[in-house]
Amino acid sequence: MKKEDRATLRSQLYERAKRADLGLVEAVKMMRKIAGKTQADYAALVGVSPRVLIDFERGVGNPTVKTLEKIIWPFHLELTVRRKSQA
Repeated sequence: MKKEDRATLRSQLYERAKRADLGLVEAVKMMRKIAGKTQADYAALVGVSPRVLIDFERGVGNPTVKTLEKIIWPFHLELTVRRKSQA
């Protein structure tokens, strides 16, 4: 992915996070793409097992809050709770 594309994706990530229009799994996938890393490389970067990241991105993992905080730390994001909209 080109540097310009990663910059655009980073802007989208922060804008969608600000609007609370982004699920955690999708955010993690975006962060990894922005970083230009494979799942194994990103897992090593943030200090988690590659299997944990792979399973989480597939929607079958159940990482701890501490692990999730490690995964999102490079992008200076935080875990929050919000009420689901009534659509």
